Amino acid sequence: MGRYVIFGAGGRAGRQAVAEARRRGHQVTAVVRDPSRYEGPADDGVRVAAGDVTDVADVATLAAGHDAAINAAAALAPETFFTSAAHALVKGLRQAGVDRLVTVGLASLLPGPGGTRLLDEPGFPAEFRPFCLAHAAGLEALHAEGGTLDWLYVSPVGDFDHDGGRTGHYEIREHGDMAARISYADFALVLLDEAETPRHRRSHLAVT
Repeated sequence: MGRYVIFGAGGRAGRQAVAEARRRGHQVTAVVRDPSRYEGPADDGVRVAAGDVTDVADVATLAAGHDAAINAAAALAPETFFTSAAHALVKGLRQAGVDRLVTVGLASLLPGPGGTRLLDEPGFPAEFRPFCLAHAAGLEALHAEGGTLDWLYVSPVGDFDHDGGRTGHYEIREHGDMAARISYADFALVLLDEAETPRHRRSHLAVT
């Protein structure tokens, strides 16, 4: 049995990560902005806590005593959110003595078959670029500041199947494909597999 802190535990990916961790018998600290609005799994193995993933002190306090951290937090106004979260996670996890971070990312940062990032390909919707570029800045911050932190950035190959269930399987791919889908429950398998037994490090892992 392990202990995992999950930031953004109230979102769709975060809730499934909590559920998968509990399915495996782990203890979980589920971090959300407002615990009164938490609708994820709740039992004796889940401690729901208020916290801000962009705050170093919050990250350090909440992560202390855990085996690894999973970050599924996002923001509707992302201009600085993902960069701030990366800064806080790097510093806060170091202070907490937590070495492993698995963070949820975007497929649009993956290269397509031709080697060009999906977000830079012709026809990519312009309205999505600011959010994607904010995510990219957060990933760049992990590369630049991660130091000894054993981090991994995980995204779907394409997008989420919002109505899909848990099959118990997933595949790793090298390139992005916006037609590919993975359910949140299967995506949570990857997050927990990589938190428990790291196989990929300081890279962008794409799954479908």
